[in-house]
Amino acid sequence: MTPELVLHVGPTGHGLDLPALFGPRVELRPPARRGDVAELVRTAPPGRLAIVDGTFHGHPAVGHAELRTALAAGWRVWGLASMGAIRAAELRHLGMRGHGEVYERYAGPGEFDDDEVTLLHGADAPYPPLSEPMVHLRGFLADLSARGLLGPAAADRVTAALKRRWYAERTLPELARALVGTGELSAARVERELAGFDRFRCKTRDLLDFAAARPWTDRD
Repeated sequence: MTPELVLHVGPTGHGLDLPALFGPRVELRPPARRGDVAELVRTAPPGRLAIVDGTFHGHPAVGHAELRTALAAGWRVWGLASMGAIRAAELRHLGMRGHGEVYERYAGPGEFDDDEVTLLHGADAPYPPLSEPMVHLRGFLADLSARGLLGPAAADRVTAALKRRWYAERTLPELARALVGTGELSAARVERELAGFDRFRCKTRDLLDFAAARPWTDRD
């Protein structure tokens, strides 16, 4: 059976029942590597492709040239949440489609570094996250500041300190230590706040929204 969508997804989908979310006609594949899209275009007729996660450290990242080739060959291609959002923003003028909050940040005005979505994760399925993307940490800290639990100056210091860290060291325990170190929050209060951290995982929200919206089924 020809899939209605080929979906490259890894740690962003960890903890989700992806087969149930997307259904049997969506082919789930690992994070995209350099050459994966070129091989798909070579071996399959034009269809629909979405990239959520992609490699960048252990293997070269999915390339702009192969995505341009896919678009030129008639593939409809989406990018969202992580590496996909970066490539969609870079290639939006050539027809690659973006989806979700993370894509809007990359496609919008201002600077938004690639490392904002980067994390360390397990090498094999289900790709468990071992660190936390900066974009999630940034949202959590902004919320603490907006609610008056953390002063703006302290929030800026913690954000800047985490931004300077290697992405694999950006973990919730490191965040907790930094927050307690400000002297503005007790360890107990930090623990309570971190219990609700899921609501700041915008990458996961983008994936869930993509599954719900099912834009690949549109006829345009």
